[in-house]
Amino acid sequence: MNDNRLKQLERLGQSIWLDYIRRDLITSGELLRLIEEDGLSGMTSNPAIFEKAITGSHDYDGDIQAMAHEGKGPKDIYEAISQGDVQNAADAFWPRYNETSGKDGYVSLEVNPHLAHDTKGTLEEARRLWADLGRPNILIKVPGTVEGLPAIQQLISEGINVNVTLLFGVPRYRQVAEAYIAGLEARRSMGKTLDHMASVASFFVSRIDAHVDPLLVPILAQGAGGAMLAREAQGQVAVASAKVAYLAFKELFGSQRFLELAEAGARVQRLLWASTGTKNPLYSDVKYIETLIGPDTVNTIPVDTLTAFRDHGVATTSLDKDVAKAARVMGHLGDLGINIDQVTQQLEDEGVEKFNKPFDTLMETLTQRSRGVAPVPAHRA
Repeated sequence: MNDNRLKQLERLGQSIWLDYIRRDLITSGELLRLIEEDGLSGMTSNPAIFEKAITGSHDYDGDIQAMAHEGKGPKDIYEAISQGDVQNAADAFWPRYNETSGKDGYVSLEVNPHLAHDTKGTLEEARRLWADLGRPNILIKVPGTVEGLPAIQQLISEGINVNVTLLFGVPRYRQVAEAYIAGLEARRSMGKTLDHMASVASFFVSRIDAHVDPLLVPILAQGAGGAMLAREAQGQVAVASAKVAYLAFKELFGSQRFLELAEAGARVQRLLWASTGTKNPLYSDVKYIETLIGPDTVNTIPVDTLTAFRDHGVATTSLDKDVAKAARVMGHLGDLGINIDQVTQQLEDEGVEKFNKPFDTLMETLTQRSRGVAPVPAHRA
């Protein structure tokens, strides 16, 4: 019998998380159904997801009005709503967390996106969110910017689980993995346990092709030798980047340095494939799932893509296939006049802004929905 295609991924060593959160998903029982029937084992959120959830429904209106009546501002209202949803989702995943001995069953909540270039502010907010959420199966999302690297290392050393987000390039991924390992080493040097620590490194894929493909169009039009290289790279740079990152993952976490930590109970920091919804309608709607299947990885999938893979996806190990081609594609980008390091830095900068804008929009929405509500005087008995 053919069983659920999503569950087949678990047998190949890959965990499927949902890149979505909304209150009615939890309260309706749909989340529990996804866990039971599809083997869903985690959930990620970001400011854009919460902005869509809150502005796109009236599920939260009662809470917004009640908190506005108490005199709370938009930021406090957002934090109360987002933390409540994340806590409830984490509780739904708690059995999964126990069944996997802490490997899966995680829900992520991001620090204020405006702190992406503020190490001190990131540390303070991550510590506060971790304490407020009060769940071991939570990951605090921290952008993998230059300023985020020391925060990641410090948070890991303090025992705070981290989902490193907005990774686009292999060099930055290596820095993130090094920060995780260094954080574990610092923690071990303090005599603290490592066996309950969890972290993922979220490598964004579809945005890479969405940026690089247009750069290849004029080269394809010119013909000759450059067109052949461009044709091989078209729609392939994202997957090639991911496969090269996976090679780096196996190198870093197969090293003697990490094996010593593993003997003390440390887990690998799994690569998580993010931005896996296909943006180009000419490509398969399950392109960034089928091509990125391999052990010790996570794919966090939008709802529509999850549904598509359940319907017609093919589950077979693919990350270790065509590795030589992936290296060739990446190696020829310079010959095509494309500086991949500049591309990934631009994508990181744009990614930060893509989280800042919906966060600011949400603050304005919460302000508008709170208007006309008279706060309860602070001196009332």
